[in-house]
Amino acid sequence: MALEIERKFLVKEGFQEEAFRSYRITQGYISRAPGRSVRVRIRDHQAFLTIKGPSVNNGLTRFEWEKEISADDAKQLLALCEPGLIDKTRYLVKNTDGVHTWEVDRFHGANEGLVVAEIELGSEEEPFDRPAWLGEEVTGDRRYYNSSLTKLPFTQWKD
Repeated sequence: MALEIERKFLVKEGFQEEAFRSYRITQGYISRAPGRSVRVRIRDHQAFLTIKGPSVNNGLTRFEWEKEISADDAKQLLALCEPGLIDKTRYLVKNTDGVHTWEVDRFHGANEGLVVAEIELGSEEEPFDRPAWLGEEVTGDRRYYNSSLTKLPFTQWKD
């Protein structure tokens, strides 16, 4: 099982000009029990089944297991998912440090208006450059977890 270390930020405009690739993602959750989730994702023509463990260190680190599956299997599994699918476009943006790549997600549908960026790190202390379009850090804020956005979409948040 792999260890995933990532930080998550809100995004201001200006990132799209720097993107070198983008693709559409549809995903759902077979299970999103506290501390673990089982996710089905279709990314363009590829599909994946992912199991994530509980977050530690304020949401910075968690265990993750992922396997590629057929698109047909993924479509059948999406029909078994709990209510609330995620629909988003993911943009890949090289960081100015030349080492990291940002994954910037622009959400659609019930989460329209939400744009977040994630960066995967080799350790919790690893430094990285922060582009000008990066906003407030929301690492560990469960409202921004995709599994949470299926239950309480961004468009329904009340400040």
